Amino acid sequence: MVRVKKLAVIVFSTLLGVAILASSGCTNTEAKAPAPQPLQVKTETVNLVPVPRVDEYVATVKSRRSASIQPQVDGSLTRILVKSGDHVRTGQVLMTIDPLKQQATVDQQRSTEAQKKATLDYNQREVERQRLLYEGGVSSKRDYELAQQYYENSKADWEASTAARVTQQRQLAYYNLTAPFSGIVGDIPVHIGDYVSPQTLLTTVDENAELEAYIYIPTERAAEIRMDLPVQIVTSSGELIESTKINFISQQVDNALQGILVKAPVHTSLDSFRNAQLVKARVVWSTSPAPTVPVLAVTRIGGQSFVYVATATDKGTVAKQRAVTLGDTVGNDYAVTGGLQPGDKVIVSGIQFLIDGTPVQPTS
Repeated sequence: MVRVKKLAVIVFSTLLGVAILASSGCTNTEAKAPAPQPLQVKTETVNLVPVPRVDEYVATVKSRRSASIQPQVDGSLTRILVKSGDHVRTGQVLMTIDPLKQQATVDQQRSTEAQKKATLDYNQREVERQRLLYEGGVSSKRDYELAQQYYENSKADWEASTAARVTQQRQLAYYNLTAPFSGIVGDIPVHIGDYVSPQTLLTTVDENAELEAYIYIPTERAAEIRMDLPVQIVTSSGELIESTKINFISQQVDNALQGILVKAPVHTSLDSFRNAQLVKARVVWSTSPAPTVPVLAVTRIGGQSFVYVATATDKGTVAKQRAVTLGDTVGNDYAVTGGLQPGDKVIVSGIQFLIDGTPVQPTS
């Protein structure tokens, strides 16, 4: 019995020693584990920069001088002397309508005029003859006055015939369709031989200058619309093409669009724009200072935007994840409407390796 007790004491002492050694070994192992090295990152200090408050609308570029070419007479097209895209000068002939029918009318009117002139010449000679007879006492005064009346009637008849001939002759000019001003020829939907009328659109001529952007702004913005309001014409990717200003505000509301028409001049030529082309127009309502953050510094989780801010703690600098509210883009930056303050150092590199609380070492 005594031996059993001694054996138990020995076993317990041995197990206790092993446990103490094991505990000591674990403590030494933990003490020897190296501390994590801070991740080197680049930072940018948040500053206030002018940020415009803008709305983007679809605008239509139109030429201030754009003419639709339609004939003033009926007939068949005999010649088309230009093609789409041609540059034409003022008065240049674009198309010709068959003038034969009108030419026949002019010829007929000219013959009528010649007949009336012959009658006038005869009556003029008759007046002179009746005057001599009256003065010689051979004929009565009534015959002389009647001859004068015939002369005056034939003169008026000849003058009317001449005016009719001139009118019909001027009509011939309508059979040659000319450019009203220098510009670029548009689409030509007709062909030689087509029968055209005053309702037929033959083509268009657009002047290569004086363009305007037509912008319809919703009526709820009516109180903010004013002359000289800045407008930015941009590409579909947001690249700025031209900065301009509003120079016209309509006093009426478009019922179909429920918008107010404003116009802004576009000084870029038709080499970059086409008449009736749709473009994007940004109306700049105001500009105020706001913090910005680089686009590459923003991460999104579940629809919420976050940035990492290098924050000093008693254990060194760590990356702190911070939710932010973003506004419009300004170049390669986002305007920040909430979550950041001027002076914050936002991490802009290596954010894919960061979690909240990661030790970091800013390099700039």
